[in-house]
Amino acid sequence: MTQDNVPVLTIDGPSGSGKGTITRLVAQRLGWHYLDSGALYRAVGIAAGWADLDLSDASALVRCTFDTDIDFQEDHGGEPRIIVNGLDATDELRTETAGAAASAIAAIPEVRAALRDRQRAYRRPPGLVADGRDMGTVIFPDAAYKVFLTASAEERAERRYKQLSEKGVSVTLPGLLREILARDARDANRAVAPLRPADDAVRIDTTGLPIDAVVARVLALMPAR
Repeated sequence: MTQDNVPVLTIDGPSGSGKGTITRLVAQRLGWHYLDSGALYRAVGIAAGWADLDLSDASALVRCTFDTDIDFQEDHGGEPRIIVNGLDATDELRTETAGAAASAIAAIPEVRAALRDRQRAYRRPPGLVADGRDMGTVIFPDAAYKVFLTASAEERAERRYKQLSEKGVSVTLPGLLREILARDARDANRAVAPLRPADDAVRIDTTGLPIDAVVARVLALMPAR
């Protein structure tokens, strides 16, 4: 099987739509590989922060993209850990600061181009489930299966608030809602690869839906195995 013939399921959507959790669970059920594309952008953003780089300096960020070593691992409980330049950056990657940095650098065409081949390299047998914002429109436009998840901004903020509060991170719900709305606007209006559903994507609104129900809806789109 050549790389181009490896089946791909893309799951795109805005922050807090549940795509990360859904993608991992669907990949586990299918026995396919998993790509968290957002973690790549967050990792570059963190590495840039560690190096005190200006997030508006495109050439410096491109060099940082090529120089940053990113490794996906699992802990003893099977939970994903992201190692950036030899350091476990998993918790830092999930902060709103890292998300804002990722959104900022994702708007730079040269950075997106530098990460394109890196993302496509995850396409390996028996298949790939890819989570992001432009997986179905830019990175894997030929994917046979495409999903676009969404949810109300209020519910996405509440999910994020619960997630961060459980980790002991001090945040406010109104603050998270403002950040989510601002990020939605940046992602939807950027000139390169704006956040939007692929024309052939199946849209699923996850507002009020339990995780198991969303996973079942996604798996129902796949051919019988």
